[in-house]
Amino acid sequence: MKGKVIKSTGSWYIVLDEQGRQWECRLRGKIRLDGLRSTNPVAVGDNVVFEQEPGKETGVIKQIETRNNVIVRKSVNLSKASHIIAANIDLAIIVASMTQPRTSTGFIDRFMVTAEAYHIPTALVFNKCDLYSDDQIGEMAELIEYYSRLGYTSFGVSAKTGFQLNELKDLMRGRICLFSGHSGVGKSALVNALDPSQNLRIGTISDVHNKGKHTTTFAEMHHLDFGCWIVDTPGIKEFALYDMETETLAQRFPEMRNLMSQCRFANCTHTHEPGCAVKEAVEMGEIAEWRYSNYLRMYNNEDWSYES
Repeated sequence: MKGKVIKSTGSWYIVLDEQGRQWECRLRGKIRLDGLRSTNPVAVGDNVVFEQEPGKETGVIKQIETRNNVIVRKSVNLSKASHIIAANIDLAIIVASMTQPRTSTGFIDRFMVTAEAYHIPTALVFNKCDLYSDDQIGEMAELIEYYSRLGYTSFGVSAKTGFQLNELKDLMRGRICLFSGHSGVGKSALVNALDPSQNLRIGTISDVHNKGKHTTTFAEMHHLDFGCWIVDTPGIKEFALYDMETETLAQRFPEMRNLMSQCRFANCTHTHEPGCAVKEAVEMGEIAEWRYSNYLRMYNNEDWSYES
């Protein structure tokens, strides 16, 4: 039988078969995955081949079909391993917030760079617009304008008031979408606002640290009533790049990629070389200084705290 993994709990997987039935499945033996060292060999979104266990209502996954793409991050516990967040994604949506908690541009850019590397279209959605001060609204508008110029669909919404939720539905309809972002930005609340029948548990904000409390323990796919699948993921405090070569990092920044051919040296790293078109664009204000700073921190593999 064939099916799609719609939930992972670490050792057991919920697989939706082609007839719409859900099966609890496990792995038997090891599955080789194109040399990708991962803490989770099977991920939500994987298309798999499985068989029913004799005399049981459970199944065994025998094969993972070729993936169109994956979105990965560095494993928290094993620095040389990856953790696959999800597979076969049509659109990755970064759910961000200007407050309670604030999402850093460093987090946004690291996620976008990873998605660019795996050829996954990405959108940026600022939730909680009903909470923003005038200054925060202005700052959000500047970020939306900048990222939109780079080709990323970007806009603000409010799960509480319904502001621009129809625009978000239009973006998601007919696609398998990934929601990702810090805990507390309102991913589950957005899913509930888009399709109230989901009734996902909604977390609260810690008054002490102003960080969201984790409500989603494992990645899970939900079918929404307006015609899309959503992958809800655990809140991510940090998004560390996995297996990203510094030589190709600038290619993941669209505004840098467009200028690389104008640099004096073909192997320019855009950090110290003379005649660098990227650095000149930063000086001219054509590339935002904060965006270039995020590039340098990734290039130098600097640690990135939650608050940065």
